[in-house]
Amino acid sequence: FSFRKLWAFTGPGFLMSIAYLDPGNIESDLQSGAVAGFKLLWVLMLATIIGLLLQRLAARLGVVTGLHLAEVCNRQYHKVPRIILWLMVELAIIGSDMQEVIGSAIAINLLSVGKIPLWGGVLITIADTFVFLFLDKYGLRKLEALFGFLITIMALTFGYEYITVRPDQRQLLQGLFVPYCRGCGTPQLEQAVGIVGAVIMPHNMYLHSALVKSRQVNRANKREVQEANKYFFIESCIALFVSFIINIFVVTVFAEAFFEKTNADVYNVCVNSSSPHSSLFPNNNQTLEVDIYKGGVVLGCYFGPAALYIWAIGILAAGQSSTMTGTYSGQFVMEGFLNLRWSRFARVLLTRSIAITPTLFVSIFQDVEHLTGMNDFLNVLMSLQLPFALIPVLTFTSLPGVMHDFANGL
Repeated sequence: FSFRKLWAFTGPGFLMSIAYLDPGNIESDLQSGAVAGFKLLWVLMLATIIGLLLQRLAARLGVVTGLHLAEVCNRQYHKVPRIILWLMVELAIIGSDMQEVIGSAIAINLLSVGKIPLWGGVLITIADTFVFLFLDKYGLRKLEALFGFLITIMALTFGYEYITVRPDQRQLLQGLFVPYCRGCGTPQLEQAVGIVGAVIMPHNMYLHSALVKSRQVNRANKREVQEANKYFFIESCIALFVSFIINIFVVTVFAEAFFEKTNADVYNVCVNSSSPHSSLFPNNNQTLEVDIYKGGVVLGCYFGPAALYIWAIGILAAGQSSTMTGTYSGQFVMEGFLNLRWSRFARVLLTRSIAITPTLFVSIFQDVEHLTGMNDFLNVLMSLQLPFALIPVLTFTSLPGVMHDFANGL
C-alpha cells in the first residue's frame, strides 16, 4: 500500500460522492429526521453501503474495459433498448439538475434575506454553470480540488449545526445499528423509500465509470489493473464515508430538534425570536412539516440567525457542487449512447434549459412550498429510474466476455 499512489487515484470518487450530497439528499435527510426521528438512520447506512458496492462495480467496469457504462451499453444492446436506456438516464439527469437549481435558488433567497426572489436565484444558477465550465479548462485535477473544497464547506456548515443542536448520541447509535421503526406508519415508510431514491443516483454509475478513465492504467498488465481497482475502491470508501457523516449531521439535527414538534411550537418560538418568517407556520397543533427552506428558518428561530445563514451556505455548496457532476454525466451519457460529440457548452445549454424552464415557472407563479414539493417528486422519480442503471451495471460486470478475469462472480 502506498499513500502516494492513493493520492494519484484520488479525485473520481469524491466527484462521484457529490451526488450523495445534493439538495435532494439534504431534503430527504431533514424530512426523515423530522418525521421519524432517529429511526431511519439504519436505512441511510444500508443505502450508502449498497451505493458503495454499485459504485465499485461501475468503477471496475471503466478500469478493466477502458470504456464507460454508456459506451458498453452502446456496444452490447440493440437499438431499441439502447434508446430506452438513454432516455431514462437523461430523465434522471434532468431531474437531478432541477434539484440543484431548486436548492441553489432557495439558498440564495435565504442568504439575501429574501431580497433576491426565487426566480432570481434560478437565473443566477444558469450563470454559475458556465463559470464551472470555464474552470474546467484548467484541468480535471483542479476541478477535483474545487469540489473537495465545497465538500469541506458542507462538512463544516452542517457539522456546526450538529454541534449546536447536540443530538442524543445513544439514540443516534441505536438508530444506526438497530433496524427497527416502532410506531411507524405510511409517512415514515415514504421517507424510507425516499432515502434510497435520494442516495443511490442512477446517472452516478455512468459518471463514475467514466471518471476513472482519467487515470492512466496499462490494461494489458493484470497487476496494474488490480492495483487501480484497489485504490479506486479505497478512495470511494473514504469519499462515501465523508458524505455519510454529513448526511448523519443533517438527519440527527432535525431528529433531535424537531421530531414530533407542532406548528404552534415553532410559531411561538419564531414570534419570540422576532423572526420575519414566523408567518410560514400556522398556529395550530398539526405536526411540523419541513423542507430545505423551512428547515433553515426553523434553525434560525431556535438557534439564532447564524444557524440560518450557515445552513444556507451549506445548501448553496451542495447545489453548486452537484451542478458540474450532472454536466459531466450528461456529456458521457450522450457520447456513449449516441456517439454524439457535443461541446460541453452546447450540452449544458440543452439540459440546463430543460431543467430551468419548469423550475423558473414554478418559482415565478408559485411559492417556495411548491418549489420544495417538486424536490419530493424528483426523489420518487430517481427511485423509478434506478433499475435502468442497475441492470446494465450488474449484467456487464458479471460477463467474462466483457470483464475477462475481473468478472463479478455474484
